[in-house]
Amino acid sequence: MIELEMTKTNLESLGLTAAAKYLDAFLERAQGENYTYLSFLNELLEAEVAERQRRNIEVRSKLSRLPHKKTLQEFDFNFQPGVDEKLVKELATMAFAYRAENVVLLGPPGVGKTHLAVGLSMEALSRGISVYFTTLMRMVEDLKRAYENQSLMRRMKVYSSPKLLVIDEVGYLPLDSLGSSLFFQLISARYERGSIILTSNKGFGEWGELLGDPVLATAVLDRLLHHAHIINIRGNSYRLKDRAKTGLYKNPQANV
Repeated sequence: MIELEMTKTNLESLGLTAAAKYLDAFLERAQGENYTYLSFLNELLEAEVAERQRRNIEVRSKLSRLPHKKTLQEFDFNFQPGVDEKLVKELATMAFAYRAENVVLLGPPGVGKTHLAVGLSMEALSRGISVYFTTLMRMVEDLKRAYENQSLMRRMKVYSSPKLLVIDEVGYLPLDSLGSSLFFQLISARYERGSIILTSNKGFGEWGELLGDPVLATAVLDRLLHHAHIINIRGNSYRLKDRAKTGLYKNPQANV
C-alpha cells in the first residue's frame, strides 16, 4: 500500500493526474486479466492522454466563445434538402482549415447557417484547431474601440490569430466607413493565412450597399471568395416550422 500511494504521489507530481486517479482500477483489472507490464502501462497512459484531450477541448471551447454547442449530427438535412450534405461532411474533415480556405453560408434568417457554422467549429475544436466566434457587428465595434484607443494592431490579433474565425450575422446592419475599413483590414490579414466561416443573409451583389462602398466590397469579396466553399440555403426557417404547421405563420417570401 505504501508503494501504491508513493506511485500515485509521483504520478501527480509529474502532472499525470488522470493516471493517478485511475491507478487502482487499472491495477485491479490488470491483475484479473493477466496484463503484461507494457499493456498495463499503455492503458494507463492512454487514459491520461484521453483526459488531457478532453480538458484541452473544454478549454478551447470556452475560449472560442461559441454561442451554443450544436453539432453537425443534430442538423436536420431532411428539413433543408437544399444543403449539400456530402459537401458539409467533406468540410467536417477540416481539410479546408488546413488549406486556409473559407466557408460562406448564405440564406435568409433561421435556415441553419449558424448551426452549420457552430457544428463545423465543434469538429475543428475536436481536432485541436483554434476557433473564435463573433458576430460582424460585435467584432467591428470592438475594433473601433481599439482604433480609438490606439491599440488596433494588438486587438486585431484576437481575430487574425485563430486558425478558424467564425463571423456570424453579416448583412443585418450596414457598416459605416470606419467599420467597413476595419472589416477589410481583417479579411486582408487572414487572406491565405487562416480560414473564415462567414454567415450572411445578403447576396454578394448587395455587399456594396452593406459596406457603403462598391469598390471596397469588391476587394473584400475578392479575398474572401478566392479560396471559398459556398453553401446557399434556400429553405424555410427552423424557428418557425412548428407555427407554419398550425397555419399561424406564413413565409413572407412565399409569394416573392
